[in-house]
Amino acid sequence: MAEAGLELAHRMETDYLKRCFGNCLAQALAEVAKVRPSDPIEYLAHWLHHYGKITKAQEEGRQEKIQLKEEYDNSLKETQMTEMLKQEECQIQQEHEKCHQPLVSAAISTKETIFMQENTKSLENEAWKQECLPGTASKIPEMPQQIPSSDSPGQTDGSVKTPPEINY
Repeated sequence: MAEAGLELAHRMETDYLKRCFGNCLAQALAEVAKVRPSDPIEYLAHWLHHYGKITKAQEEGRQEKIQLKEEYDNSLKETQMTEMLKQEECQIQQEHEKCHQPLVSAAISTKETIFMQENTKSLENEAWKQECLPGTASKIPEMPQQIPSSDSPGQTDGSVKTPPEINY
């Protein structure tokens, strides 16, 4: 029974050493045996300390690579999202322009029509005024002209003379 307890303790110590030192202790002891320093304990201590520094630096480098890759992936996703948003904004702007283009054309067309109507009205009013004055109807093409009678200077006899045809 004592042997079983000793074997169990030995196995637990071995498991502990494997878990904590892994391959490191075996490599260190092999290095000590190979070099055969005058103070093997001090050599072993320095070797293990140096191994710890190297292992720590490698782990930090590995973690840094992982972090850089994550940052790169996030940056790439952000760039893609920005590009998608730009394309979406461009599409929305194009749709907006398409929707409002007829309204703008209609507004311009309406303004032109109103402007033309206003100009026509002023011309019509001017023509009407001139038509009402005796002897001015000849200024407007193809308008019947009233000829004043010789009886009274301001009155007309109702006879209408049509001017000759004008070819433009």
